[in-house]
Amino acid sequence: MSDRTLLYKGDLDAVFVYILCMIDGDHLNYGHSPESCELLQRLKDSANITRTVIAGLELGLEKVSLSSTVNPPHWEFGHVTWFHEFWAHRGGLISNPSLLPDSDQLFNSSEIIHGDRWSAGLPSLDVLLEYFDQVMEKTCDILGSRSLSSEQNYFIQLAICHQDMHNEAFAYMWQGLGYSWSISVDLASVAKSNEFSEPVYIDFPAGPVSIGSKSNSGFIFDNEKWEQELHIPGFSISSQAVTNQQYLEFIEAHLRGEQDRVAMLPSHWRKVGHIWQERCFDRWRDMEMHHPVRHISAKAADAYCSWRGLRLPTEPELTAAMSLSPIGWQPSGLWEWTSSAFMPFAGFSPDPYEDYSKPWFDGKHRVLKGWSIFTPQYFRRPQFRNFYLPSRSDPFCGFRTCLP
Repeated sequence: MSDRTLLYKGDLDAVFVYILCMIDGDHLNYGHSPESCELLQRLKDSANITRTVIAGLELGLEKVSLSSTVNPPHWEFGHVTWFHEFWAHRGGLISNPSLLPDSDQLFNSSEIIHGDRWSAGLPSLDVLLEYFDQVMEKTCDILGSRSLSSEQNYFIQLAICHQDMHNEAFAYMWQGLGYSWSISVDLASVAKSNEFSEPVYIDFPAGPVSIGSKSNSGFIFDNEKWEQELHIPGFSISSQAVTNQQYLEFIEAHLRGEQDRVAMLPSHWRKVGHIWQERCFDRWRDMEMHHPVRHISAKAADAYCSWRGLRLPTEPELTAAMSLSPIGWQPSGLWEWTSSAFMPFAGFSPDPYEDYSKPWFDGKHRVLKGWSIFTPQYFRRPQFRNFYLPSRSDPFCGFRTCLP
Protein backbone atom coordinates (compact mmCIF):
# COMPACT_ATOMS: atom_id res chain seq x y z
CA MET A 1 0.00 0.00 0.00
CA SER A 2 2.89 2.26 -0.74
CA ASP A 3 2.55 5.28 -3.04
CA ARG A 4 2.44 3.17 -6.21
CA THR A 5 2.20 5.11 -9.40
CA LEU A 6 1.45 4.65 -13.09
CA LEU A 7 4.36 3.94 -15.43
CA TYR A 8 2.52 4.62 -18.68
CA LYS A 9 4.00 7.76 -20.24
CA GLY A 10 2.44 7.78 -23.68
CA ASP A 11 5.54 6.84 -25.71
CA LEU A 12 5.21 4.24 -28.47
CA ASP A 13 7.00 1.46 -26.60
CA ALA A 14 4.73 1.94 -23.60
CA VAL A 15 1.65 1.93 -25.82
CA PHE A 16 2.78 -1.33 -27.47
CA VAL A 17 3.39 -3.04 -24.12
CA TYR A 18 0.12 -1.64 -22.78
CA ILE A 19 -1.90 -3.01 -25.73
CA LEU A 20 -0.33 -6.46 -25.43
CA CYS A 21 -1.07 -6.48 -21.69
CA MET A 22 -4.67 -5.40 -22.20
CA ILE A 23 -5.29 -8.03 -24.88
CA ASP A 24 -3.35 -11.02 -23.57
CA GLY A 25 -2.82 -10.18 -19.91
CA ASP A 26 -3.45 -12.62 -17.10
CA HIS A 27 -5.81 -10.13 -15.49
CA LEU A 28 -8.70 -11.15 -17.76
CA ASN A 29 -8.34 -14.79 -16.76
CA TYR A 30 -8.32 -14.56 -12.98
CA GLY A 31 -11.82 -16.05 -12.88
CA HIS A 32 -14.43 -16.14 -10.09
CA SER A 33 -15.49 -12.52 -10.55
CA PRO A 34 -17.87 -11.12 -7.94
CA GLU A 35 -21.44 -10.32 -8.92
CA SER A 36 -22.22 -6.71 -9.79
CA CYS A 37 -24.34 -6.31 -6.65
CA GLU A 38 -21.40 -7.35 -4.45
CA LEU A 39 -19.06 -4.91 -6.18
CA LEU A 40 -21.68 -2.18 -5.87
CA GLN A 41 -21.83 -2.64 -2.11
CA ARG A 42 -18.05 -2.71 -1.82
CA LEU A 43 -17.84 0.50 -3.84
CA LYS A 44 -20.46 2.26 -1.71
CA ASP A 45 -18.73 1.21 1.51
CA SER A 46 -15.34 2.37 0.26
CA ALA A 47 -16.65 5.63 -1.20
CA ASN A 48 -18.48 6.44 2.02
CA ILE A 49 -15.24 6.16 3.99
CA THR A 50 -13.28 8.27 1.50
CA ARG A 51 -15.85 11.05 1.31
CA THR A 52 -16.53 11.14 5.04
CA VAL A 53 -12.85 11.39 5.92
CA ILE A 54 -12.09 14.17 3.44
CA ALA A 55 -15.31 16.17 3.88
CA GLY A 56 -14.92 15.95 7.65
CA LEU A 57 -11.38 17.32 7.72
CA GLU A 58 -11.36 20.60 9.62
CA LEU A 59 -10.54 23.61 7.46
CA GLY A 60 -6.82 24.31 7.47
CA LEU A 61 -5.77 20.78 8.43
CA GLU A 62 -5.38 19.87 4.78
CA LYS A 63 -2.19 21.96 4.86
CA VAL A 64 0.47 19.51 6.00
CA SER A 65 4.23 19.90 6.04
CA LEU A 66 6.27 18.34 3.27
CA SER A 67 7.14 14.76 4.20
CA SER A 68 8.27 11.69 2.30
CA THR A 69 5.66 9.52 4.03
CA VAL A 70 2.48 11.56 3.44
CA ASN A 71 0.69 13.34 0.63
CA PRO A 72 -1.32 16.55 0.92
CA PRO A 73 -4.78 15.18 1.85
CA HIS A 74 -6.65 16.97 -0.94
CA TRP A 75 -4.07 15.84 -3.50
CA GLU A 76 -4.43 12.23 -2.33
CA PHE A 77 -8.21 12.51 -2.55
CA GLY A 78 -7.98 13.82 -6.11
CA HIS A 79 -5.54 11.04 -7.01
CA VAL A 80 -7.95 8.36 -5.74
CA THR A 81 -10.72 9.76 -7.96
CA TRP A 82 -8.41 10.18 -10.94
CA PHE A 83 -7.13 6.59 -10.68
CA HIS A 84 -10.67 5.22 -10.48
CA GLU A 85 -11.81 7.17 -13.50
CA PHE A 86 -8.63 6.45 -15.48
CA TRP A 87 -8.91 2.66 -15.22
CA ALA A 88 -12.66 2.09 -14.84
CA HIS A 89 -13.93 4.66 -17.36
CA ARG A 90 -11.08 5.84 -19.60
CA GLY A 91 -9.64 2.45 -20.50
CA GLY A 92 -6.26 3.36 -19.05
CA LEU A 93 -5.63 5.82 -21.91
CA ILE A 94 -4.61 9.45 -21.52
CA SER A 95 -6.23 10.15 -24.90
CA ASN A 96 -9.69 9.51 -23.44
CA PRO A 97 -10.79 12.76 -21.73
CA SER A 98 -11.36 13.11 -18.01
CA LEU A 99 -14.40 14.66 -16.36
CA LEU A 100 -12.00 17.08 -14.64
CA PRO A 101 -9.83 19.31 -16.85
CA ASP A 102 -6.08 18.91 -16.24
CA SER A 103 -6.61 15.93 -13.93
CA ASP A 104 -3.84 13.97 -15.67
CA GLN A 105 -1.31 16.71 -14.98
CA LEU A 106 -2.50 17.15 -11.40
CA PHE A 107 -3.10 13.63 -10.13
CA ASN A 108 -1.15 11.13 -12.22
CA SER A 109 1.40 10.20 -9.60
CA SER A 110 4.09 9.32 -12.13
CA GLU A 111 3.78 12.74 -13.78
CA ILE A 112 3.92 14.90 -10.66
CA ILE A 113 6.80 14.05 -8.35
CA HIS A 114 6.15 13.78 -4.64
CA GLY A 115 7.53 17.16 -3.57
CA ASP A 116 5.63 19.04 -6.25
CA ARG A 117 2.26 17.88 -4.92
CA TRP A 118 2.40 20.59 -2.26
CA SER A 119 2.40 23.33 -4.92
CA ALA A 120 0.21 21.67 -7.56
CA GLY A 121 -2.48 24.37 -7.67
CA LEU A 122 -5.38 22.04 -6.87
CA PRO A 123 -9.05 22.79 -7.54
CA SER A 124 -11.19 23.70 -4.55
CA LEU A 125 -12.48 20.97 -2.26
CA ASP A 126 -16.00 21.51 -3.62
CA VAL A 127 -14.75 20.80 -7.15
CA LEU A 128 -12.87 17.71 -5.98
CA LEU A 129 -15.93 16.41 -4.15
CA GLU A 130 -18.09 16.95 -7.24
CA TYR A 131 -15.52 15.11 -9.38
CA PHE A 132 -15.49 12.25 -6.88
CA ASP A 133 -19.28 12.03 -6.78
CA GLN A 134 -19.53 12.04 -10.58
CA VAL A 135 -17.02 9.21 -10.96
CA MET A 136 -18.59 7.11 -8.19
CA GLU A 137 -22.07 7.65 -9.67
CA LYS A 138 -20.82 6.59 -13.08
CA THR A 139 -19.45 3.33 -11.67
CA CYS A 140 -22.61 2.72 -9.64
CA ASP A 141 -24.69 3.14 -12.79
CA ILE A 142 -22.60 0.55 -14.60
CA LEU A 143 -22.80 -1.91 -11.72
CA GLY A 144 -26.53 -1.41 -11.33
CA SER A 145 -27.61 -1.57 -14.95
CA ARG A 146 -26.00 -4.56 -16.63
CA SER A 147 -23.71 -7.54 -16.39
CA LEU A 148 -20.03 -6.77 -16.73
CA SER A 149 -17.44 -7.94 -19.20
CA SER A 150 -14.33 -9.57 -17.73
CA GLU A 151 -12.40 -6.39 -18.47
CA GLN A 152 -14.93 -4.10 -16.75
CA ASN A 153 -15.10 -6.39 -13.75
CA TYR A 154 -11.33 -6.47 -13.36
CA PHE A 155 -10.78 -2.72 -13.65
CA ILE A 156 -13.65 -1.84 -11.32
CA GLN A 157 -12.22 -4.25 -8.76
CA LEU A 158 -8.80 -2.67 -9.23
CA ALA A 159 -10.25 0.81 -8.70
CA ILE A 160 -12.11 -0.23 -5.56
CA CYS A 161 -9.05 -2.00 -4.12
CA HIS A 162 -6.90 1.04 -4.85
CA GLN A 163 -9.43 3.24 -3.05
CA ASP A 164 -9.51 0.83 -0.09
CA MET A 165 -5.73 1.03 0.16
CA HIS A 166 -5.82 4.81 0.20
CA ASN A 167 -8.55 4.76 2.84
CA GLU A 168 -6.15 2.85 5.06
CA ALA A 169 -3.41 5.30 4.09
CA PHE A 170 -5.68 8.15 5.21
CA ALA A 171 -6.08 6.36 8.54
CA TYR A 172 -2.37 6.05 9.23
CA MET A 173 -1.77 9.58 7.89
CA TRP A 174 -4.40 10.91 10.31
CA GLN A 175 -2.80 8.86 13.10
CA GLY A 176 0.64 10.29 12.34
CA LEU A 177 -0.71 13.84 12.22
CA GLY A 178 -2.76 13.43 15.40
CA TYR A 179 -6.05 14.19 13.62
CA SER A 180 -9.47 13.03 14.73
CA TRP A 181 -10.72 9.94 12.85
CA SER A 182 -14.37 10.30 11.90
CA ILE A 183 -15.07 6.67 10.93
CA SER A 184 -15.97 4.21 13.67
CA VAL A 185 -13.58 1.27 13.98
CA ASP A 186 -14.22 -1.96 15.78
CA LEU A 187 -11.44 -1.82 18.35
CA ALA A 188 -13.29 -4.40 20.41
CA SER A 189 -12.82 -7.01 17.70
CA VAL A 190 -9.07 -6.56 17.92
CA ALA A 191 -9.05 -6.91 21.67
CA LYS A 192 -11.27 -9.99 21.39
CA SER A 193 -8.92 -11.61 18.89
CA ASN A 194 -6.06 -11.07 21.30
CA GLU A 195 -7.11 -12.63 24.58
CA PHE A 196 -3.46 -12.57 25.45
CA SER A 197 -2.53 -15.77 27.13
CA GLU A 198 1.12 -16.40 27.87
CA PRO A 199 2.93 -16.46 24.54
CA VAL A 200 4.38 -19.73 23.33
CA TYR A 201 6.48 -20.71 20.33
CA ILE A 202 4.65 -22.91 17.88
CA ASP A 203 6.79 -25.50 16.10
CA PHE A 204 6.44 -26.10 12.39
CA PRO A 205 8.23 -29.12 10.93
CA ALA A 206 10.36 -28.90 7.80
CA GLY A 207 8.33 -29.40 4.68
CA PRO A 208 6.59 -27.83 1.69
CA VAL A 209 4.95 -24.41 1.89
CA SER A 210 2.81 -22.83 -0.83
CA ILE A 211 3.32 -19.15 -1.53
CA GLY A 212 1.58 -17.03 -4.12
CA SER A 213 -1.91 -17.34 -5.57
CA LYS A 214 -3.46 -20.00 -7.79
CA SER A 215 -4.74 -19.21 -11.25
CA ASN A 216 -8.52 -18.90 -11.66
CA SER A 217 -8.92 -18.11 -7.96
CA GLY A 218 -10.39 -14.62 -8.42
CA PHE A 219 -8.95 -11.11 -8.39
CA ILE A 220 -5.32 -10.98 -7.25
CA PHE A 221 -2.43 -8.56 -7.52
CA ASP A 222 0.35 -9.24 -9.97
CA ASN A 223 3.02 -9.75 -7.31
CA GLU A 224 1.11 -12.84 -6.13
CA LYS A 225 1.68 -14.64 -9.44
CA TRP A 226 1.97 -17.55 -9.28
CA GLU A 227 1.52 -20.20 -6.62
CA GLN A 228 4.66 -22.24 -6.05
CA GLU A 229 5.78 -24.78 -3.51
CA LEU A 230 8.92 -24.21 -1.47
CA HIS A 231 10.60 -26.61 0.91
CA ILE A 232 11.61 -24.77 4.08
CA PRO A 233 13.41 -25.94 7.23
CA GLY A 234 11.47 -26.38 10.46
CA PHE A 235 10.91 -23.21 12.48
CA SER A 236 9.34 -21.99 15.71
CA ILE A 237 7.22 -18.84 15.66
CA SER A 238 5.64 -16.89 18.50
CA SER A 239 1.91 -17.33 19.04
CA GLN A 240 1.53 -13.58 19.47
CA ALA A 241 3.11 -10.37 18.24
CA VAL A 242 5.59 -8.47 20.41
CA THR A 243 3.69 -6.44 22.99
CA ASN A 244 4.03 -2.92 24.32
CA GLN A 245 5.46 -4.33 27.54
CA GLN A 246 8.10 -6.37 25.75
CA TYR A 247 9.12 -3.47 23.54
CA LEU A 248 9.28 -1.14 26.55
CA GLU A 249 11.64 -3.59 28.27
CA PHE A 250 13.86 -3.39 25.21
CA ILE A 251 13.92 0.40 25.32
CA GLU A 252 14.54 0.67 29.05
CA ALA A 253 17.00 -2.22 29.50
CA HIS A 254 18.99 -2.18 26.28
CA LEU A 255 19.09 1.43 25.14
CA ARG A 256 21.10 3.19 27.78
CA GLY A 257 21.66 6.52 26.08
CA GLU A 258 18.81 9.04 26.01
CA GLN A 259 19.38 9.69 22.31
CA ASP A 260 19.08 5.99 21.46
CA ARG A 261 15.91 5.69 23.50
CA VAL A 262 14.27 8.63 21.77
CA ALA A 263 15.20 7.17 18.36
CA MET A 264 13.52 3.85 19.14
CA LEU A 265 10.56 5.27 21.07
CA PRO A 266 7.33 5.13 19.04
CA SER A 267 6.21 8.66 18.18
CA HIS A 268 2.75 8.05 19.64
CA TRP A 269 4.12 7.13 23.12
CA ARG A 270 4.66 9.41 26.08
CA LYS A 271 5.26 9.06 29.81
CA VAL A 272 3.16 11.10 32.24
CA GLY A 273 4.61 10.71 35.70
CA HIS A 274 5.05 6.97 36.05
CA ILE A 275 2.33 6.11 33.50
CA TRP A 276 3.03 5.28 29.88
CA GLN A 277 0.40 6.46 27.45
CA GLU A 278 -0.19 5.99 23.72
CA ARG A 279 -2.04 8.18 21.28
CA CYS A 280 -4.86 6.87 19.10
CA PHE A 281 -5.44 9.60 16.52
CA ASP A 282 -6.09 12.74 18.61
CA ARG A 283 -6.64 11.07 21.99
CA TRP A 284 -4.16 9.93 24.60
CA ARG A 285 -4.95 6.93 26.77
CA ASP A 286 -3.11 4.76 29.27
CA MET A 287 -1.17 2.09 27.46
CA GLU A 288 -2.45 -1.48 27.36
CA MET A 289 0.83 -3.23 28.03
CA HIS A 290 -0.40 -6.61 26.77
CA HIS A 291 -1.49 -5.26 23.37
CA PRO A 292 0.78 -5.62 20.32
CA VAL A 293 3.23 -2.77 19.86
CA ARG A 294 2.40 -0.80 16.74
CA HIS A 295 4.01 1.74 14.41
CA ILE A 296 7.35 -0.06 14.59
CA SER A 297 9.81 0.01 11.69
CA ALA A 298 11.56 -3.09 10.43
CA LYS A 299 14.84 -1.53 11.56
CA ALA A 300 13.53 -1.23 15.12
CA ALA A 301 12.12 -4.76 14.94
CA ASP A 302 15.52 -6.06 13.81
CA ALA A 303 17.19 -4.29 16.74
CA TYR A 304 14.69 -5.80 19.18
CA CYS A 305 15.27 -9.28 17.76
CA SER A 306 19.03 -8.86 18.01
CA TRP A 307 18.71 -7.88 21.67
CA ARG A 308 16.46 -10.85 22.46
CA GLY A 309 18.52 -13.32 20.46
CA LEU A 310 15.57 -13.91 18.14
CA ARG A 311 14.76 -13.14 14.51
CA LEU A 312 11.92 -12.02 12.27
CA PRO A 313 10.06 -14.71 10.29
CA THR A 314 10.62 -15.02 6.56
CA GLU A 315 7.74 -14.48 4.15
CA PRO A 316 7.26 -18.25 3.58
CA GLU A 317 7.30 -18.91 7.35
CA LEU A 318 4.71 -16.27 8.16
CA THR A 319 2.60 -17.39 5.18
CA ALA A 320 2.67 -20.97 6.47
CA ALA A 321 1.71 -19.88 9.98
CA MET A 322 -1.15 -17.72 8.72
CA SER A 323 -2.40 -20.43 6.37
CA LEU A 324 -2.58 -23.21 8.93
CA SER A 325 -4.01 -21.12 11.77
CA PRO A 326 -2.74 -23.48 14.48
CA ILE A 327 -4.29 -23.65 17.93
CA GLY A 328 -2.88 -20.85 20.03
CA TRP A 329 -2.20 -18.50 17.12
CA GLN A 330 -3.22 -14.95 17.99
CA PRO A 331 -3.78 -12.42 15.18
CA SER A 332 -2.25 -9.06 15.99
CA GLY A 333 -4.56 -6.77 14.02
CA LEU A 334 -1.41 -5.32 12.43
CA TRP A 335 0.70 -5.67 9.34
CA GLU A 336 3.65 -7.78 10.46
CA TRP A 337 7.20 -7.37 9.20
CA THR A 338 9.16 -10.23 7.69
CA SER A 339 12.88 -10.45 6.97
CA SER A 340 12.17 -11.08 3.28
CA ALA A 341 12.86 -8.57 0.53
CA PHE A 342 9.92 -7.79 -1.74
CA MET A 343 10.88 -9.57 -4.95
CA PRO A 344 8.93 -11.18 -7.81
CA PHE A 345 7.93 -14.83 -7.75
CA ALA A 346 8.90 -17.12 -10.60
CA GLY A 347 6.51 -16.49 -13.49
CA PHE A 348 5.76 -12.89 -12.55
CA SER A 349 4.38 -10.65 -15.26
CA PRO A 350 2.99 -7.14 -14.70
CA ASP A 351 -0.70 -6.41 -15.02
CA PRO A 352 -1.92 -3.24 -16.83
CA TYR A 353 -1.24 -1.11 -13.76
CA GLU A 354 2.48 -1.83 -14.06
CA ASP A 355 3.54 0.46 -11.29
CA TYR A 356 1.78 -1.49 -8.57
CA SER A 357 4.70 -3.88 -8.03
CA LYS A 358 7.40 -3.80 -10.68
CA PRO A 359 9.24 -0.58 -9.67
CA TRP A 360 9.49 -1.76 -6.06
CA PHE A 361 11.35 -5.00 -6.79
CA ASP A 362 14.53 -3.15 -5.88
CA GLY A 363 15.71 -5.29 -2.98
CA LYS A 364 15.12 -2.37 -0.60
CA HIS A 365 11.47 -2.98 0.32
CA ARG A 366 10.37 -5.60 2.85
CA VAL A 367 7.31 -7.86 2.75
CA LEU A 368 4.64 -7.55 5.46
CA LYS A 369 1.83 -10.03 6.03
CA GLY A 370 -1.43 -9.81 7.94
CA TRP A 371 -3.81 -6.86 8.14
CA SER A 372 -4.83 -3.95 10.31
CA ILE A 373 -8.27 -3.05 11.64
CA PHE A 374 -8.53 -0.60 8.72
CA THR A 375 -7.93 -3.30 6.10
CA PRO A 376 -11.00 -4.56 4.19
CA GLN A 377 -11.77 -8.26 4.45
CA TYR A 378 -10.63 -9.01 0.91
CA PHE A 379 -6.98 -8.28 1.71
CA ARG A 380 -6.98 -10.47 4.82
CA ARG A 381 -5.56 -13.58 3.23
CA PRO A 382 -2.17 -15.31 3.45
CA GLN A 383 -1.36 -14.76 -0.22
CA PHE A 384 -1.57 -10.96 -0.10
CA ARG A 385 1.81 -9.21 -0.01
CA ASN A 386 2.15 -5.76 1.50
CA PHE A 387 5.50 -3.99 1.29
CA TYR A 388 7.29 -0.94 2.63
CA LEU A 389 10.77 0.40 3.10
CA PRO A 390 12.19 -0.94 6.40
CA SER A 391 12.44 2.61 7.79
CA ARG A 392 8.65 3.10 7.64
CA SER A 393 6.79 3.05 10.94
CA ASP A 394 3.75 5.17 10.07
CA PRO A 395 1.51 2.30 8.84
CA PHE A 396 -0.27 0.11 11.37
CA CYS A 397 2.61 -2.36 11.58
CA GLY A 398 4.19 -4.55 14.22
CA PHE A 399 6.05 -7.85 14.34
CA ARG A 400 6.37 -11.27 15.91
CA THR A 401 9.51 -13.32 16.38
CA CYS A 402 10.98 -16.70 15.57
CA LEU A 403 13.52 -18.70 17.53
CA PRO A 404 16.95 -18.47 15.89
